[in-house]
Amino acid sequence: MPRAALGLPAAAVVVVGLCAAPALAEPPAPPSTSTARAELSALQVAAPHSMDGYSRDKFSIWSKQPDGCTTRQEVLARDGKDVQDKPGGCQPSSGSWYSAYDDTTVTDVGQATIDHMVPLAEAWRSGADTWTDDQRKAFGNDLKDPQLLIASESSNSSKGDSGPADWKPTNHGFWCTYAKDYTHIKSVWKLTTTDNEKKAISSMLDGCTN
Repeated sequence: MPRAALGLPAAAVVVVGLCAAPALAEPPAPPSTSTARAELSALQVAAPHSMDGYSRDKFSIWSKQPDGCTTRQEVLARDGKDVQDKPGGCQPSSGSWYSAYDDTTVTDVGQATIDHMVPLAEAWRSGADTWTDDQRKAFGNDLKDPQLLIASESSNSSKGDSGPADWKPTNHGFWCTYAKDYTHIKSVWKLTTTDNEKKAISSMLDGCTN
């Protein structure tokens, strides 16, 4: 059944005082290469924070959206093709989902995982350890920015909590978008970076054609 992919409640507070806007019907488009380079240049370079106290639970991922569906279900509906929900619910029963990380298509919904472009652990060591609970919840369920995407189980597992300095998609054709989106998320959420990460992202941006 058709469902509106709504965003986070207006009461959700995000970094720098912005409110999360309604989600798009399609995944957010990446910024231009020039914008991504400007955002990358502006990121603060800092030593990673301690992982003391980290837990995925602190980001309240897959929270309920205003329409009653979870964030995960919203992404599956938004990014899938020919998605059919189970009767009377939000959970897809069939469809297909493209995993850009490894250029594969998943047809079993149970194998269509949702990945955080900037991993939660990476966000923690880049500044999220100082956020409020509401800020972490908004980040973990961010439908406004290019933070949530479909990933096959194998690519999601391979990536783990790594950033571009330690992991890159096996699909080289996605490197440009990956670098742009990753940088944009760090920029929007005022997260820090490292010299190695900055160099890795800059190298991938060199391969962009627009």
